[in-house]
Amino acid sequence: MLFIKCDELRPGMRLAKPIYSKKGVLLYDRATVLKDTQSIENIKGFGLIGLFILEPAEPVPPMTADDIEFERFQTVMYNEIMEELQRIRAKGKQEKFPNICAQIIKSYGNLRKKITFQQALRSEEDYIYKHSLNVAILAAAITHAMNVPLSEQNEAVMAAVIHDIGKLTLPTDLQSKQHTTEEERAVIDGHEVQGYPIIDEAFSFQPNIKRACNQARRMLLDYWNGNPIDSQKMLLAAKVLVVAGIFDKETAVRLDDSPTSEVVVIRKMMNRSDVFDPKVVKGLIDSLNILVPGVSVELNSGEKALVIRTNDDDFLRPTVLSFRDNTIIDLSDRRSYGELEIVDIMKTMDNRYVMDTAKIKALGINVEEPNYV
Repeated sequence: MLFIKCDELRPGMRLAKPIYSKKGVLLYDRATVLKDTQSIENIKGFGLIGLFILEPAEPVPPMTADDIEFERFQTVMYNEIMEELQRIRAKGKQEKFPNICAQIIKSYGNLRKKITFQQALRSEEDYIYKHSLNVAILAAAITHAMNVPLSEQNEAVMAAVIHDIGKLTLPTDLQSKQHTTEEERAVIDGHEVQGYPIIDEAFSFQPNIKRACNQARRMLLDYWNGNPIDSQKMLLAAKVLVVAGIFDKETAVRLDDSPTSEVVVIRKMMNRSDVFDPKVVKGLIDSLNILVPGVSVELNSGEKALVIRTNDDDFLRPTVLSFRDNTIIDLSDRRSYGELEIVDIMKTMDNRYVMDTAKIKALGINVEEPNYV
């Protein structure tokens, strides 16, 4: 699979992922062949920075119905959030905001199963909108896993969607920059604070929205600048915003930088319980499919292995199959494998993993069969 910028698309290329309209209508399905220059010009008009393209002999990667719906939902909600944030900046009033948050909670804030969180490729221009959407999806899932009241779940999701509205006035390169200097952080912080009067006006009857945004901002600024951390009086929405925001920021798929794996990010959070509330981090872990059957991992011994059984008690210590000699390693057995641990995840270019279940079953290992479309 290759990522090709729209200006470099050529007739004969095959799409690796579906393309949807702003309303969620399927325009081009997977494996669609770009037959002529007109279809390429049509795609350029969608405002995409590029597409994932299948190599000549590459089969179409399998996707479940949940995978496809997640991508469709992201496309629709990204456009709705972009239009709503621009409207709030211009008029100081919300229009579709409650409905946007209700849709996010309905889709990902009351599920009885974990979700596979797929990151869409983002550019400098669309970073804030896609970040806001993803943080809101994570906030909905985390608060559901924590079994908090609907009112607190709604506050967390609303804060997630609106929290970066002040950053929209930044130069686009600073909106999405992964690693910033202290001077750049001061500039970013100034723009973020300038957005609070807008939040105040649009949410005058919900003061906790601005309060949560401000508390999360101060916490992260102290964290990045190495200052003492005080989280005693923080709202739950603010604690969720900190965890969800950092998780999305560091695992984001960008043109100019490789994403950090979920395992590395969550380990970092678990090592800083003063910044990342352990209950919220657990809510994140309980919401997402991370080290599940089919994921290829790297061990601290240098070995590569395949996860074949999830560990619900400690997701970082599942059962894996070593690629070196086909031995089964149960990392939950600390007496035998106490020194061995997973250090990273290996994924495909579009941040997805695929497992050949037939080969695994041939080894006598029982795994759940994904329901691919």
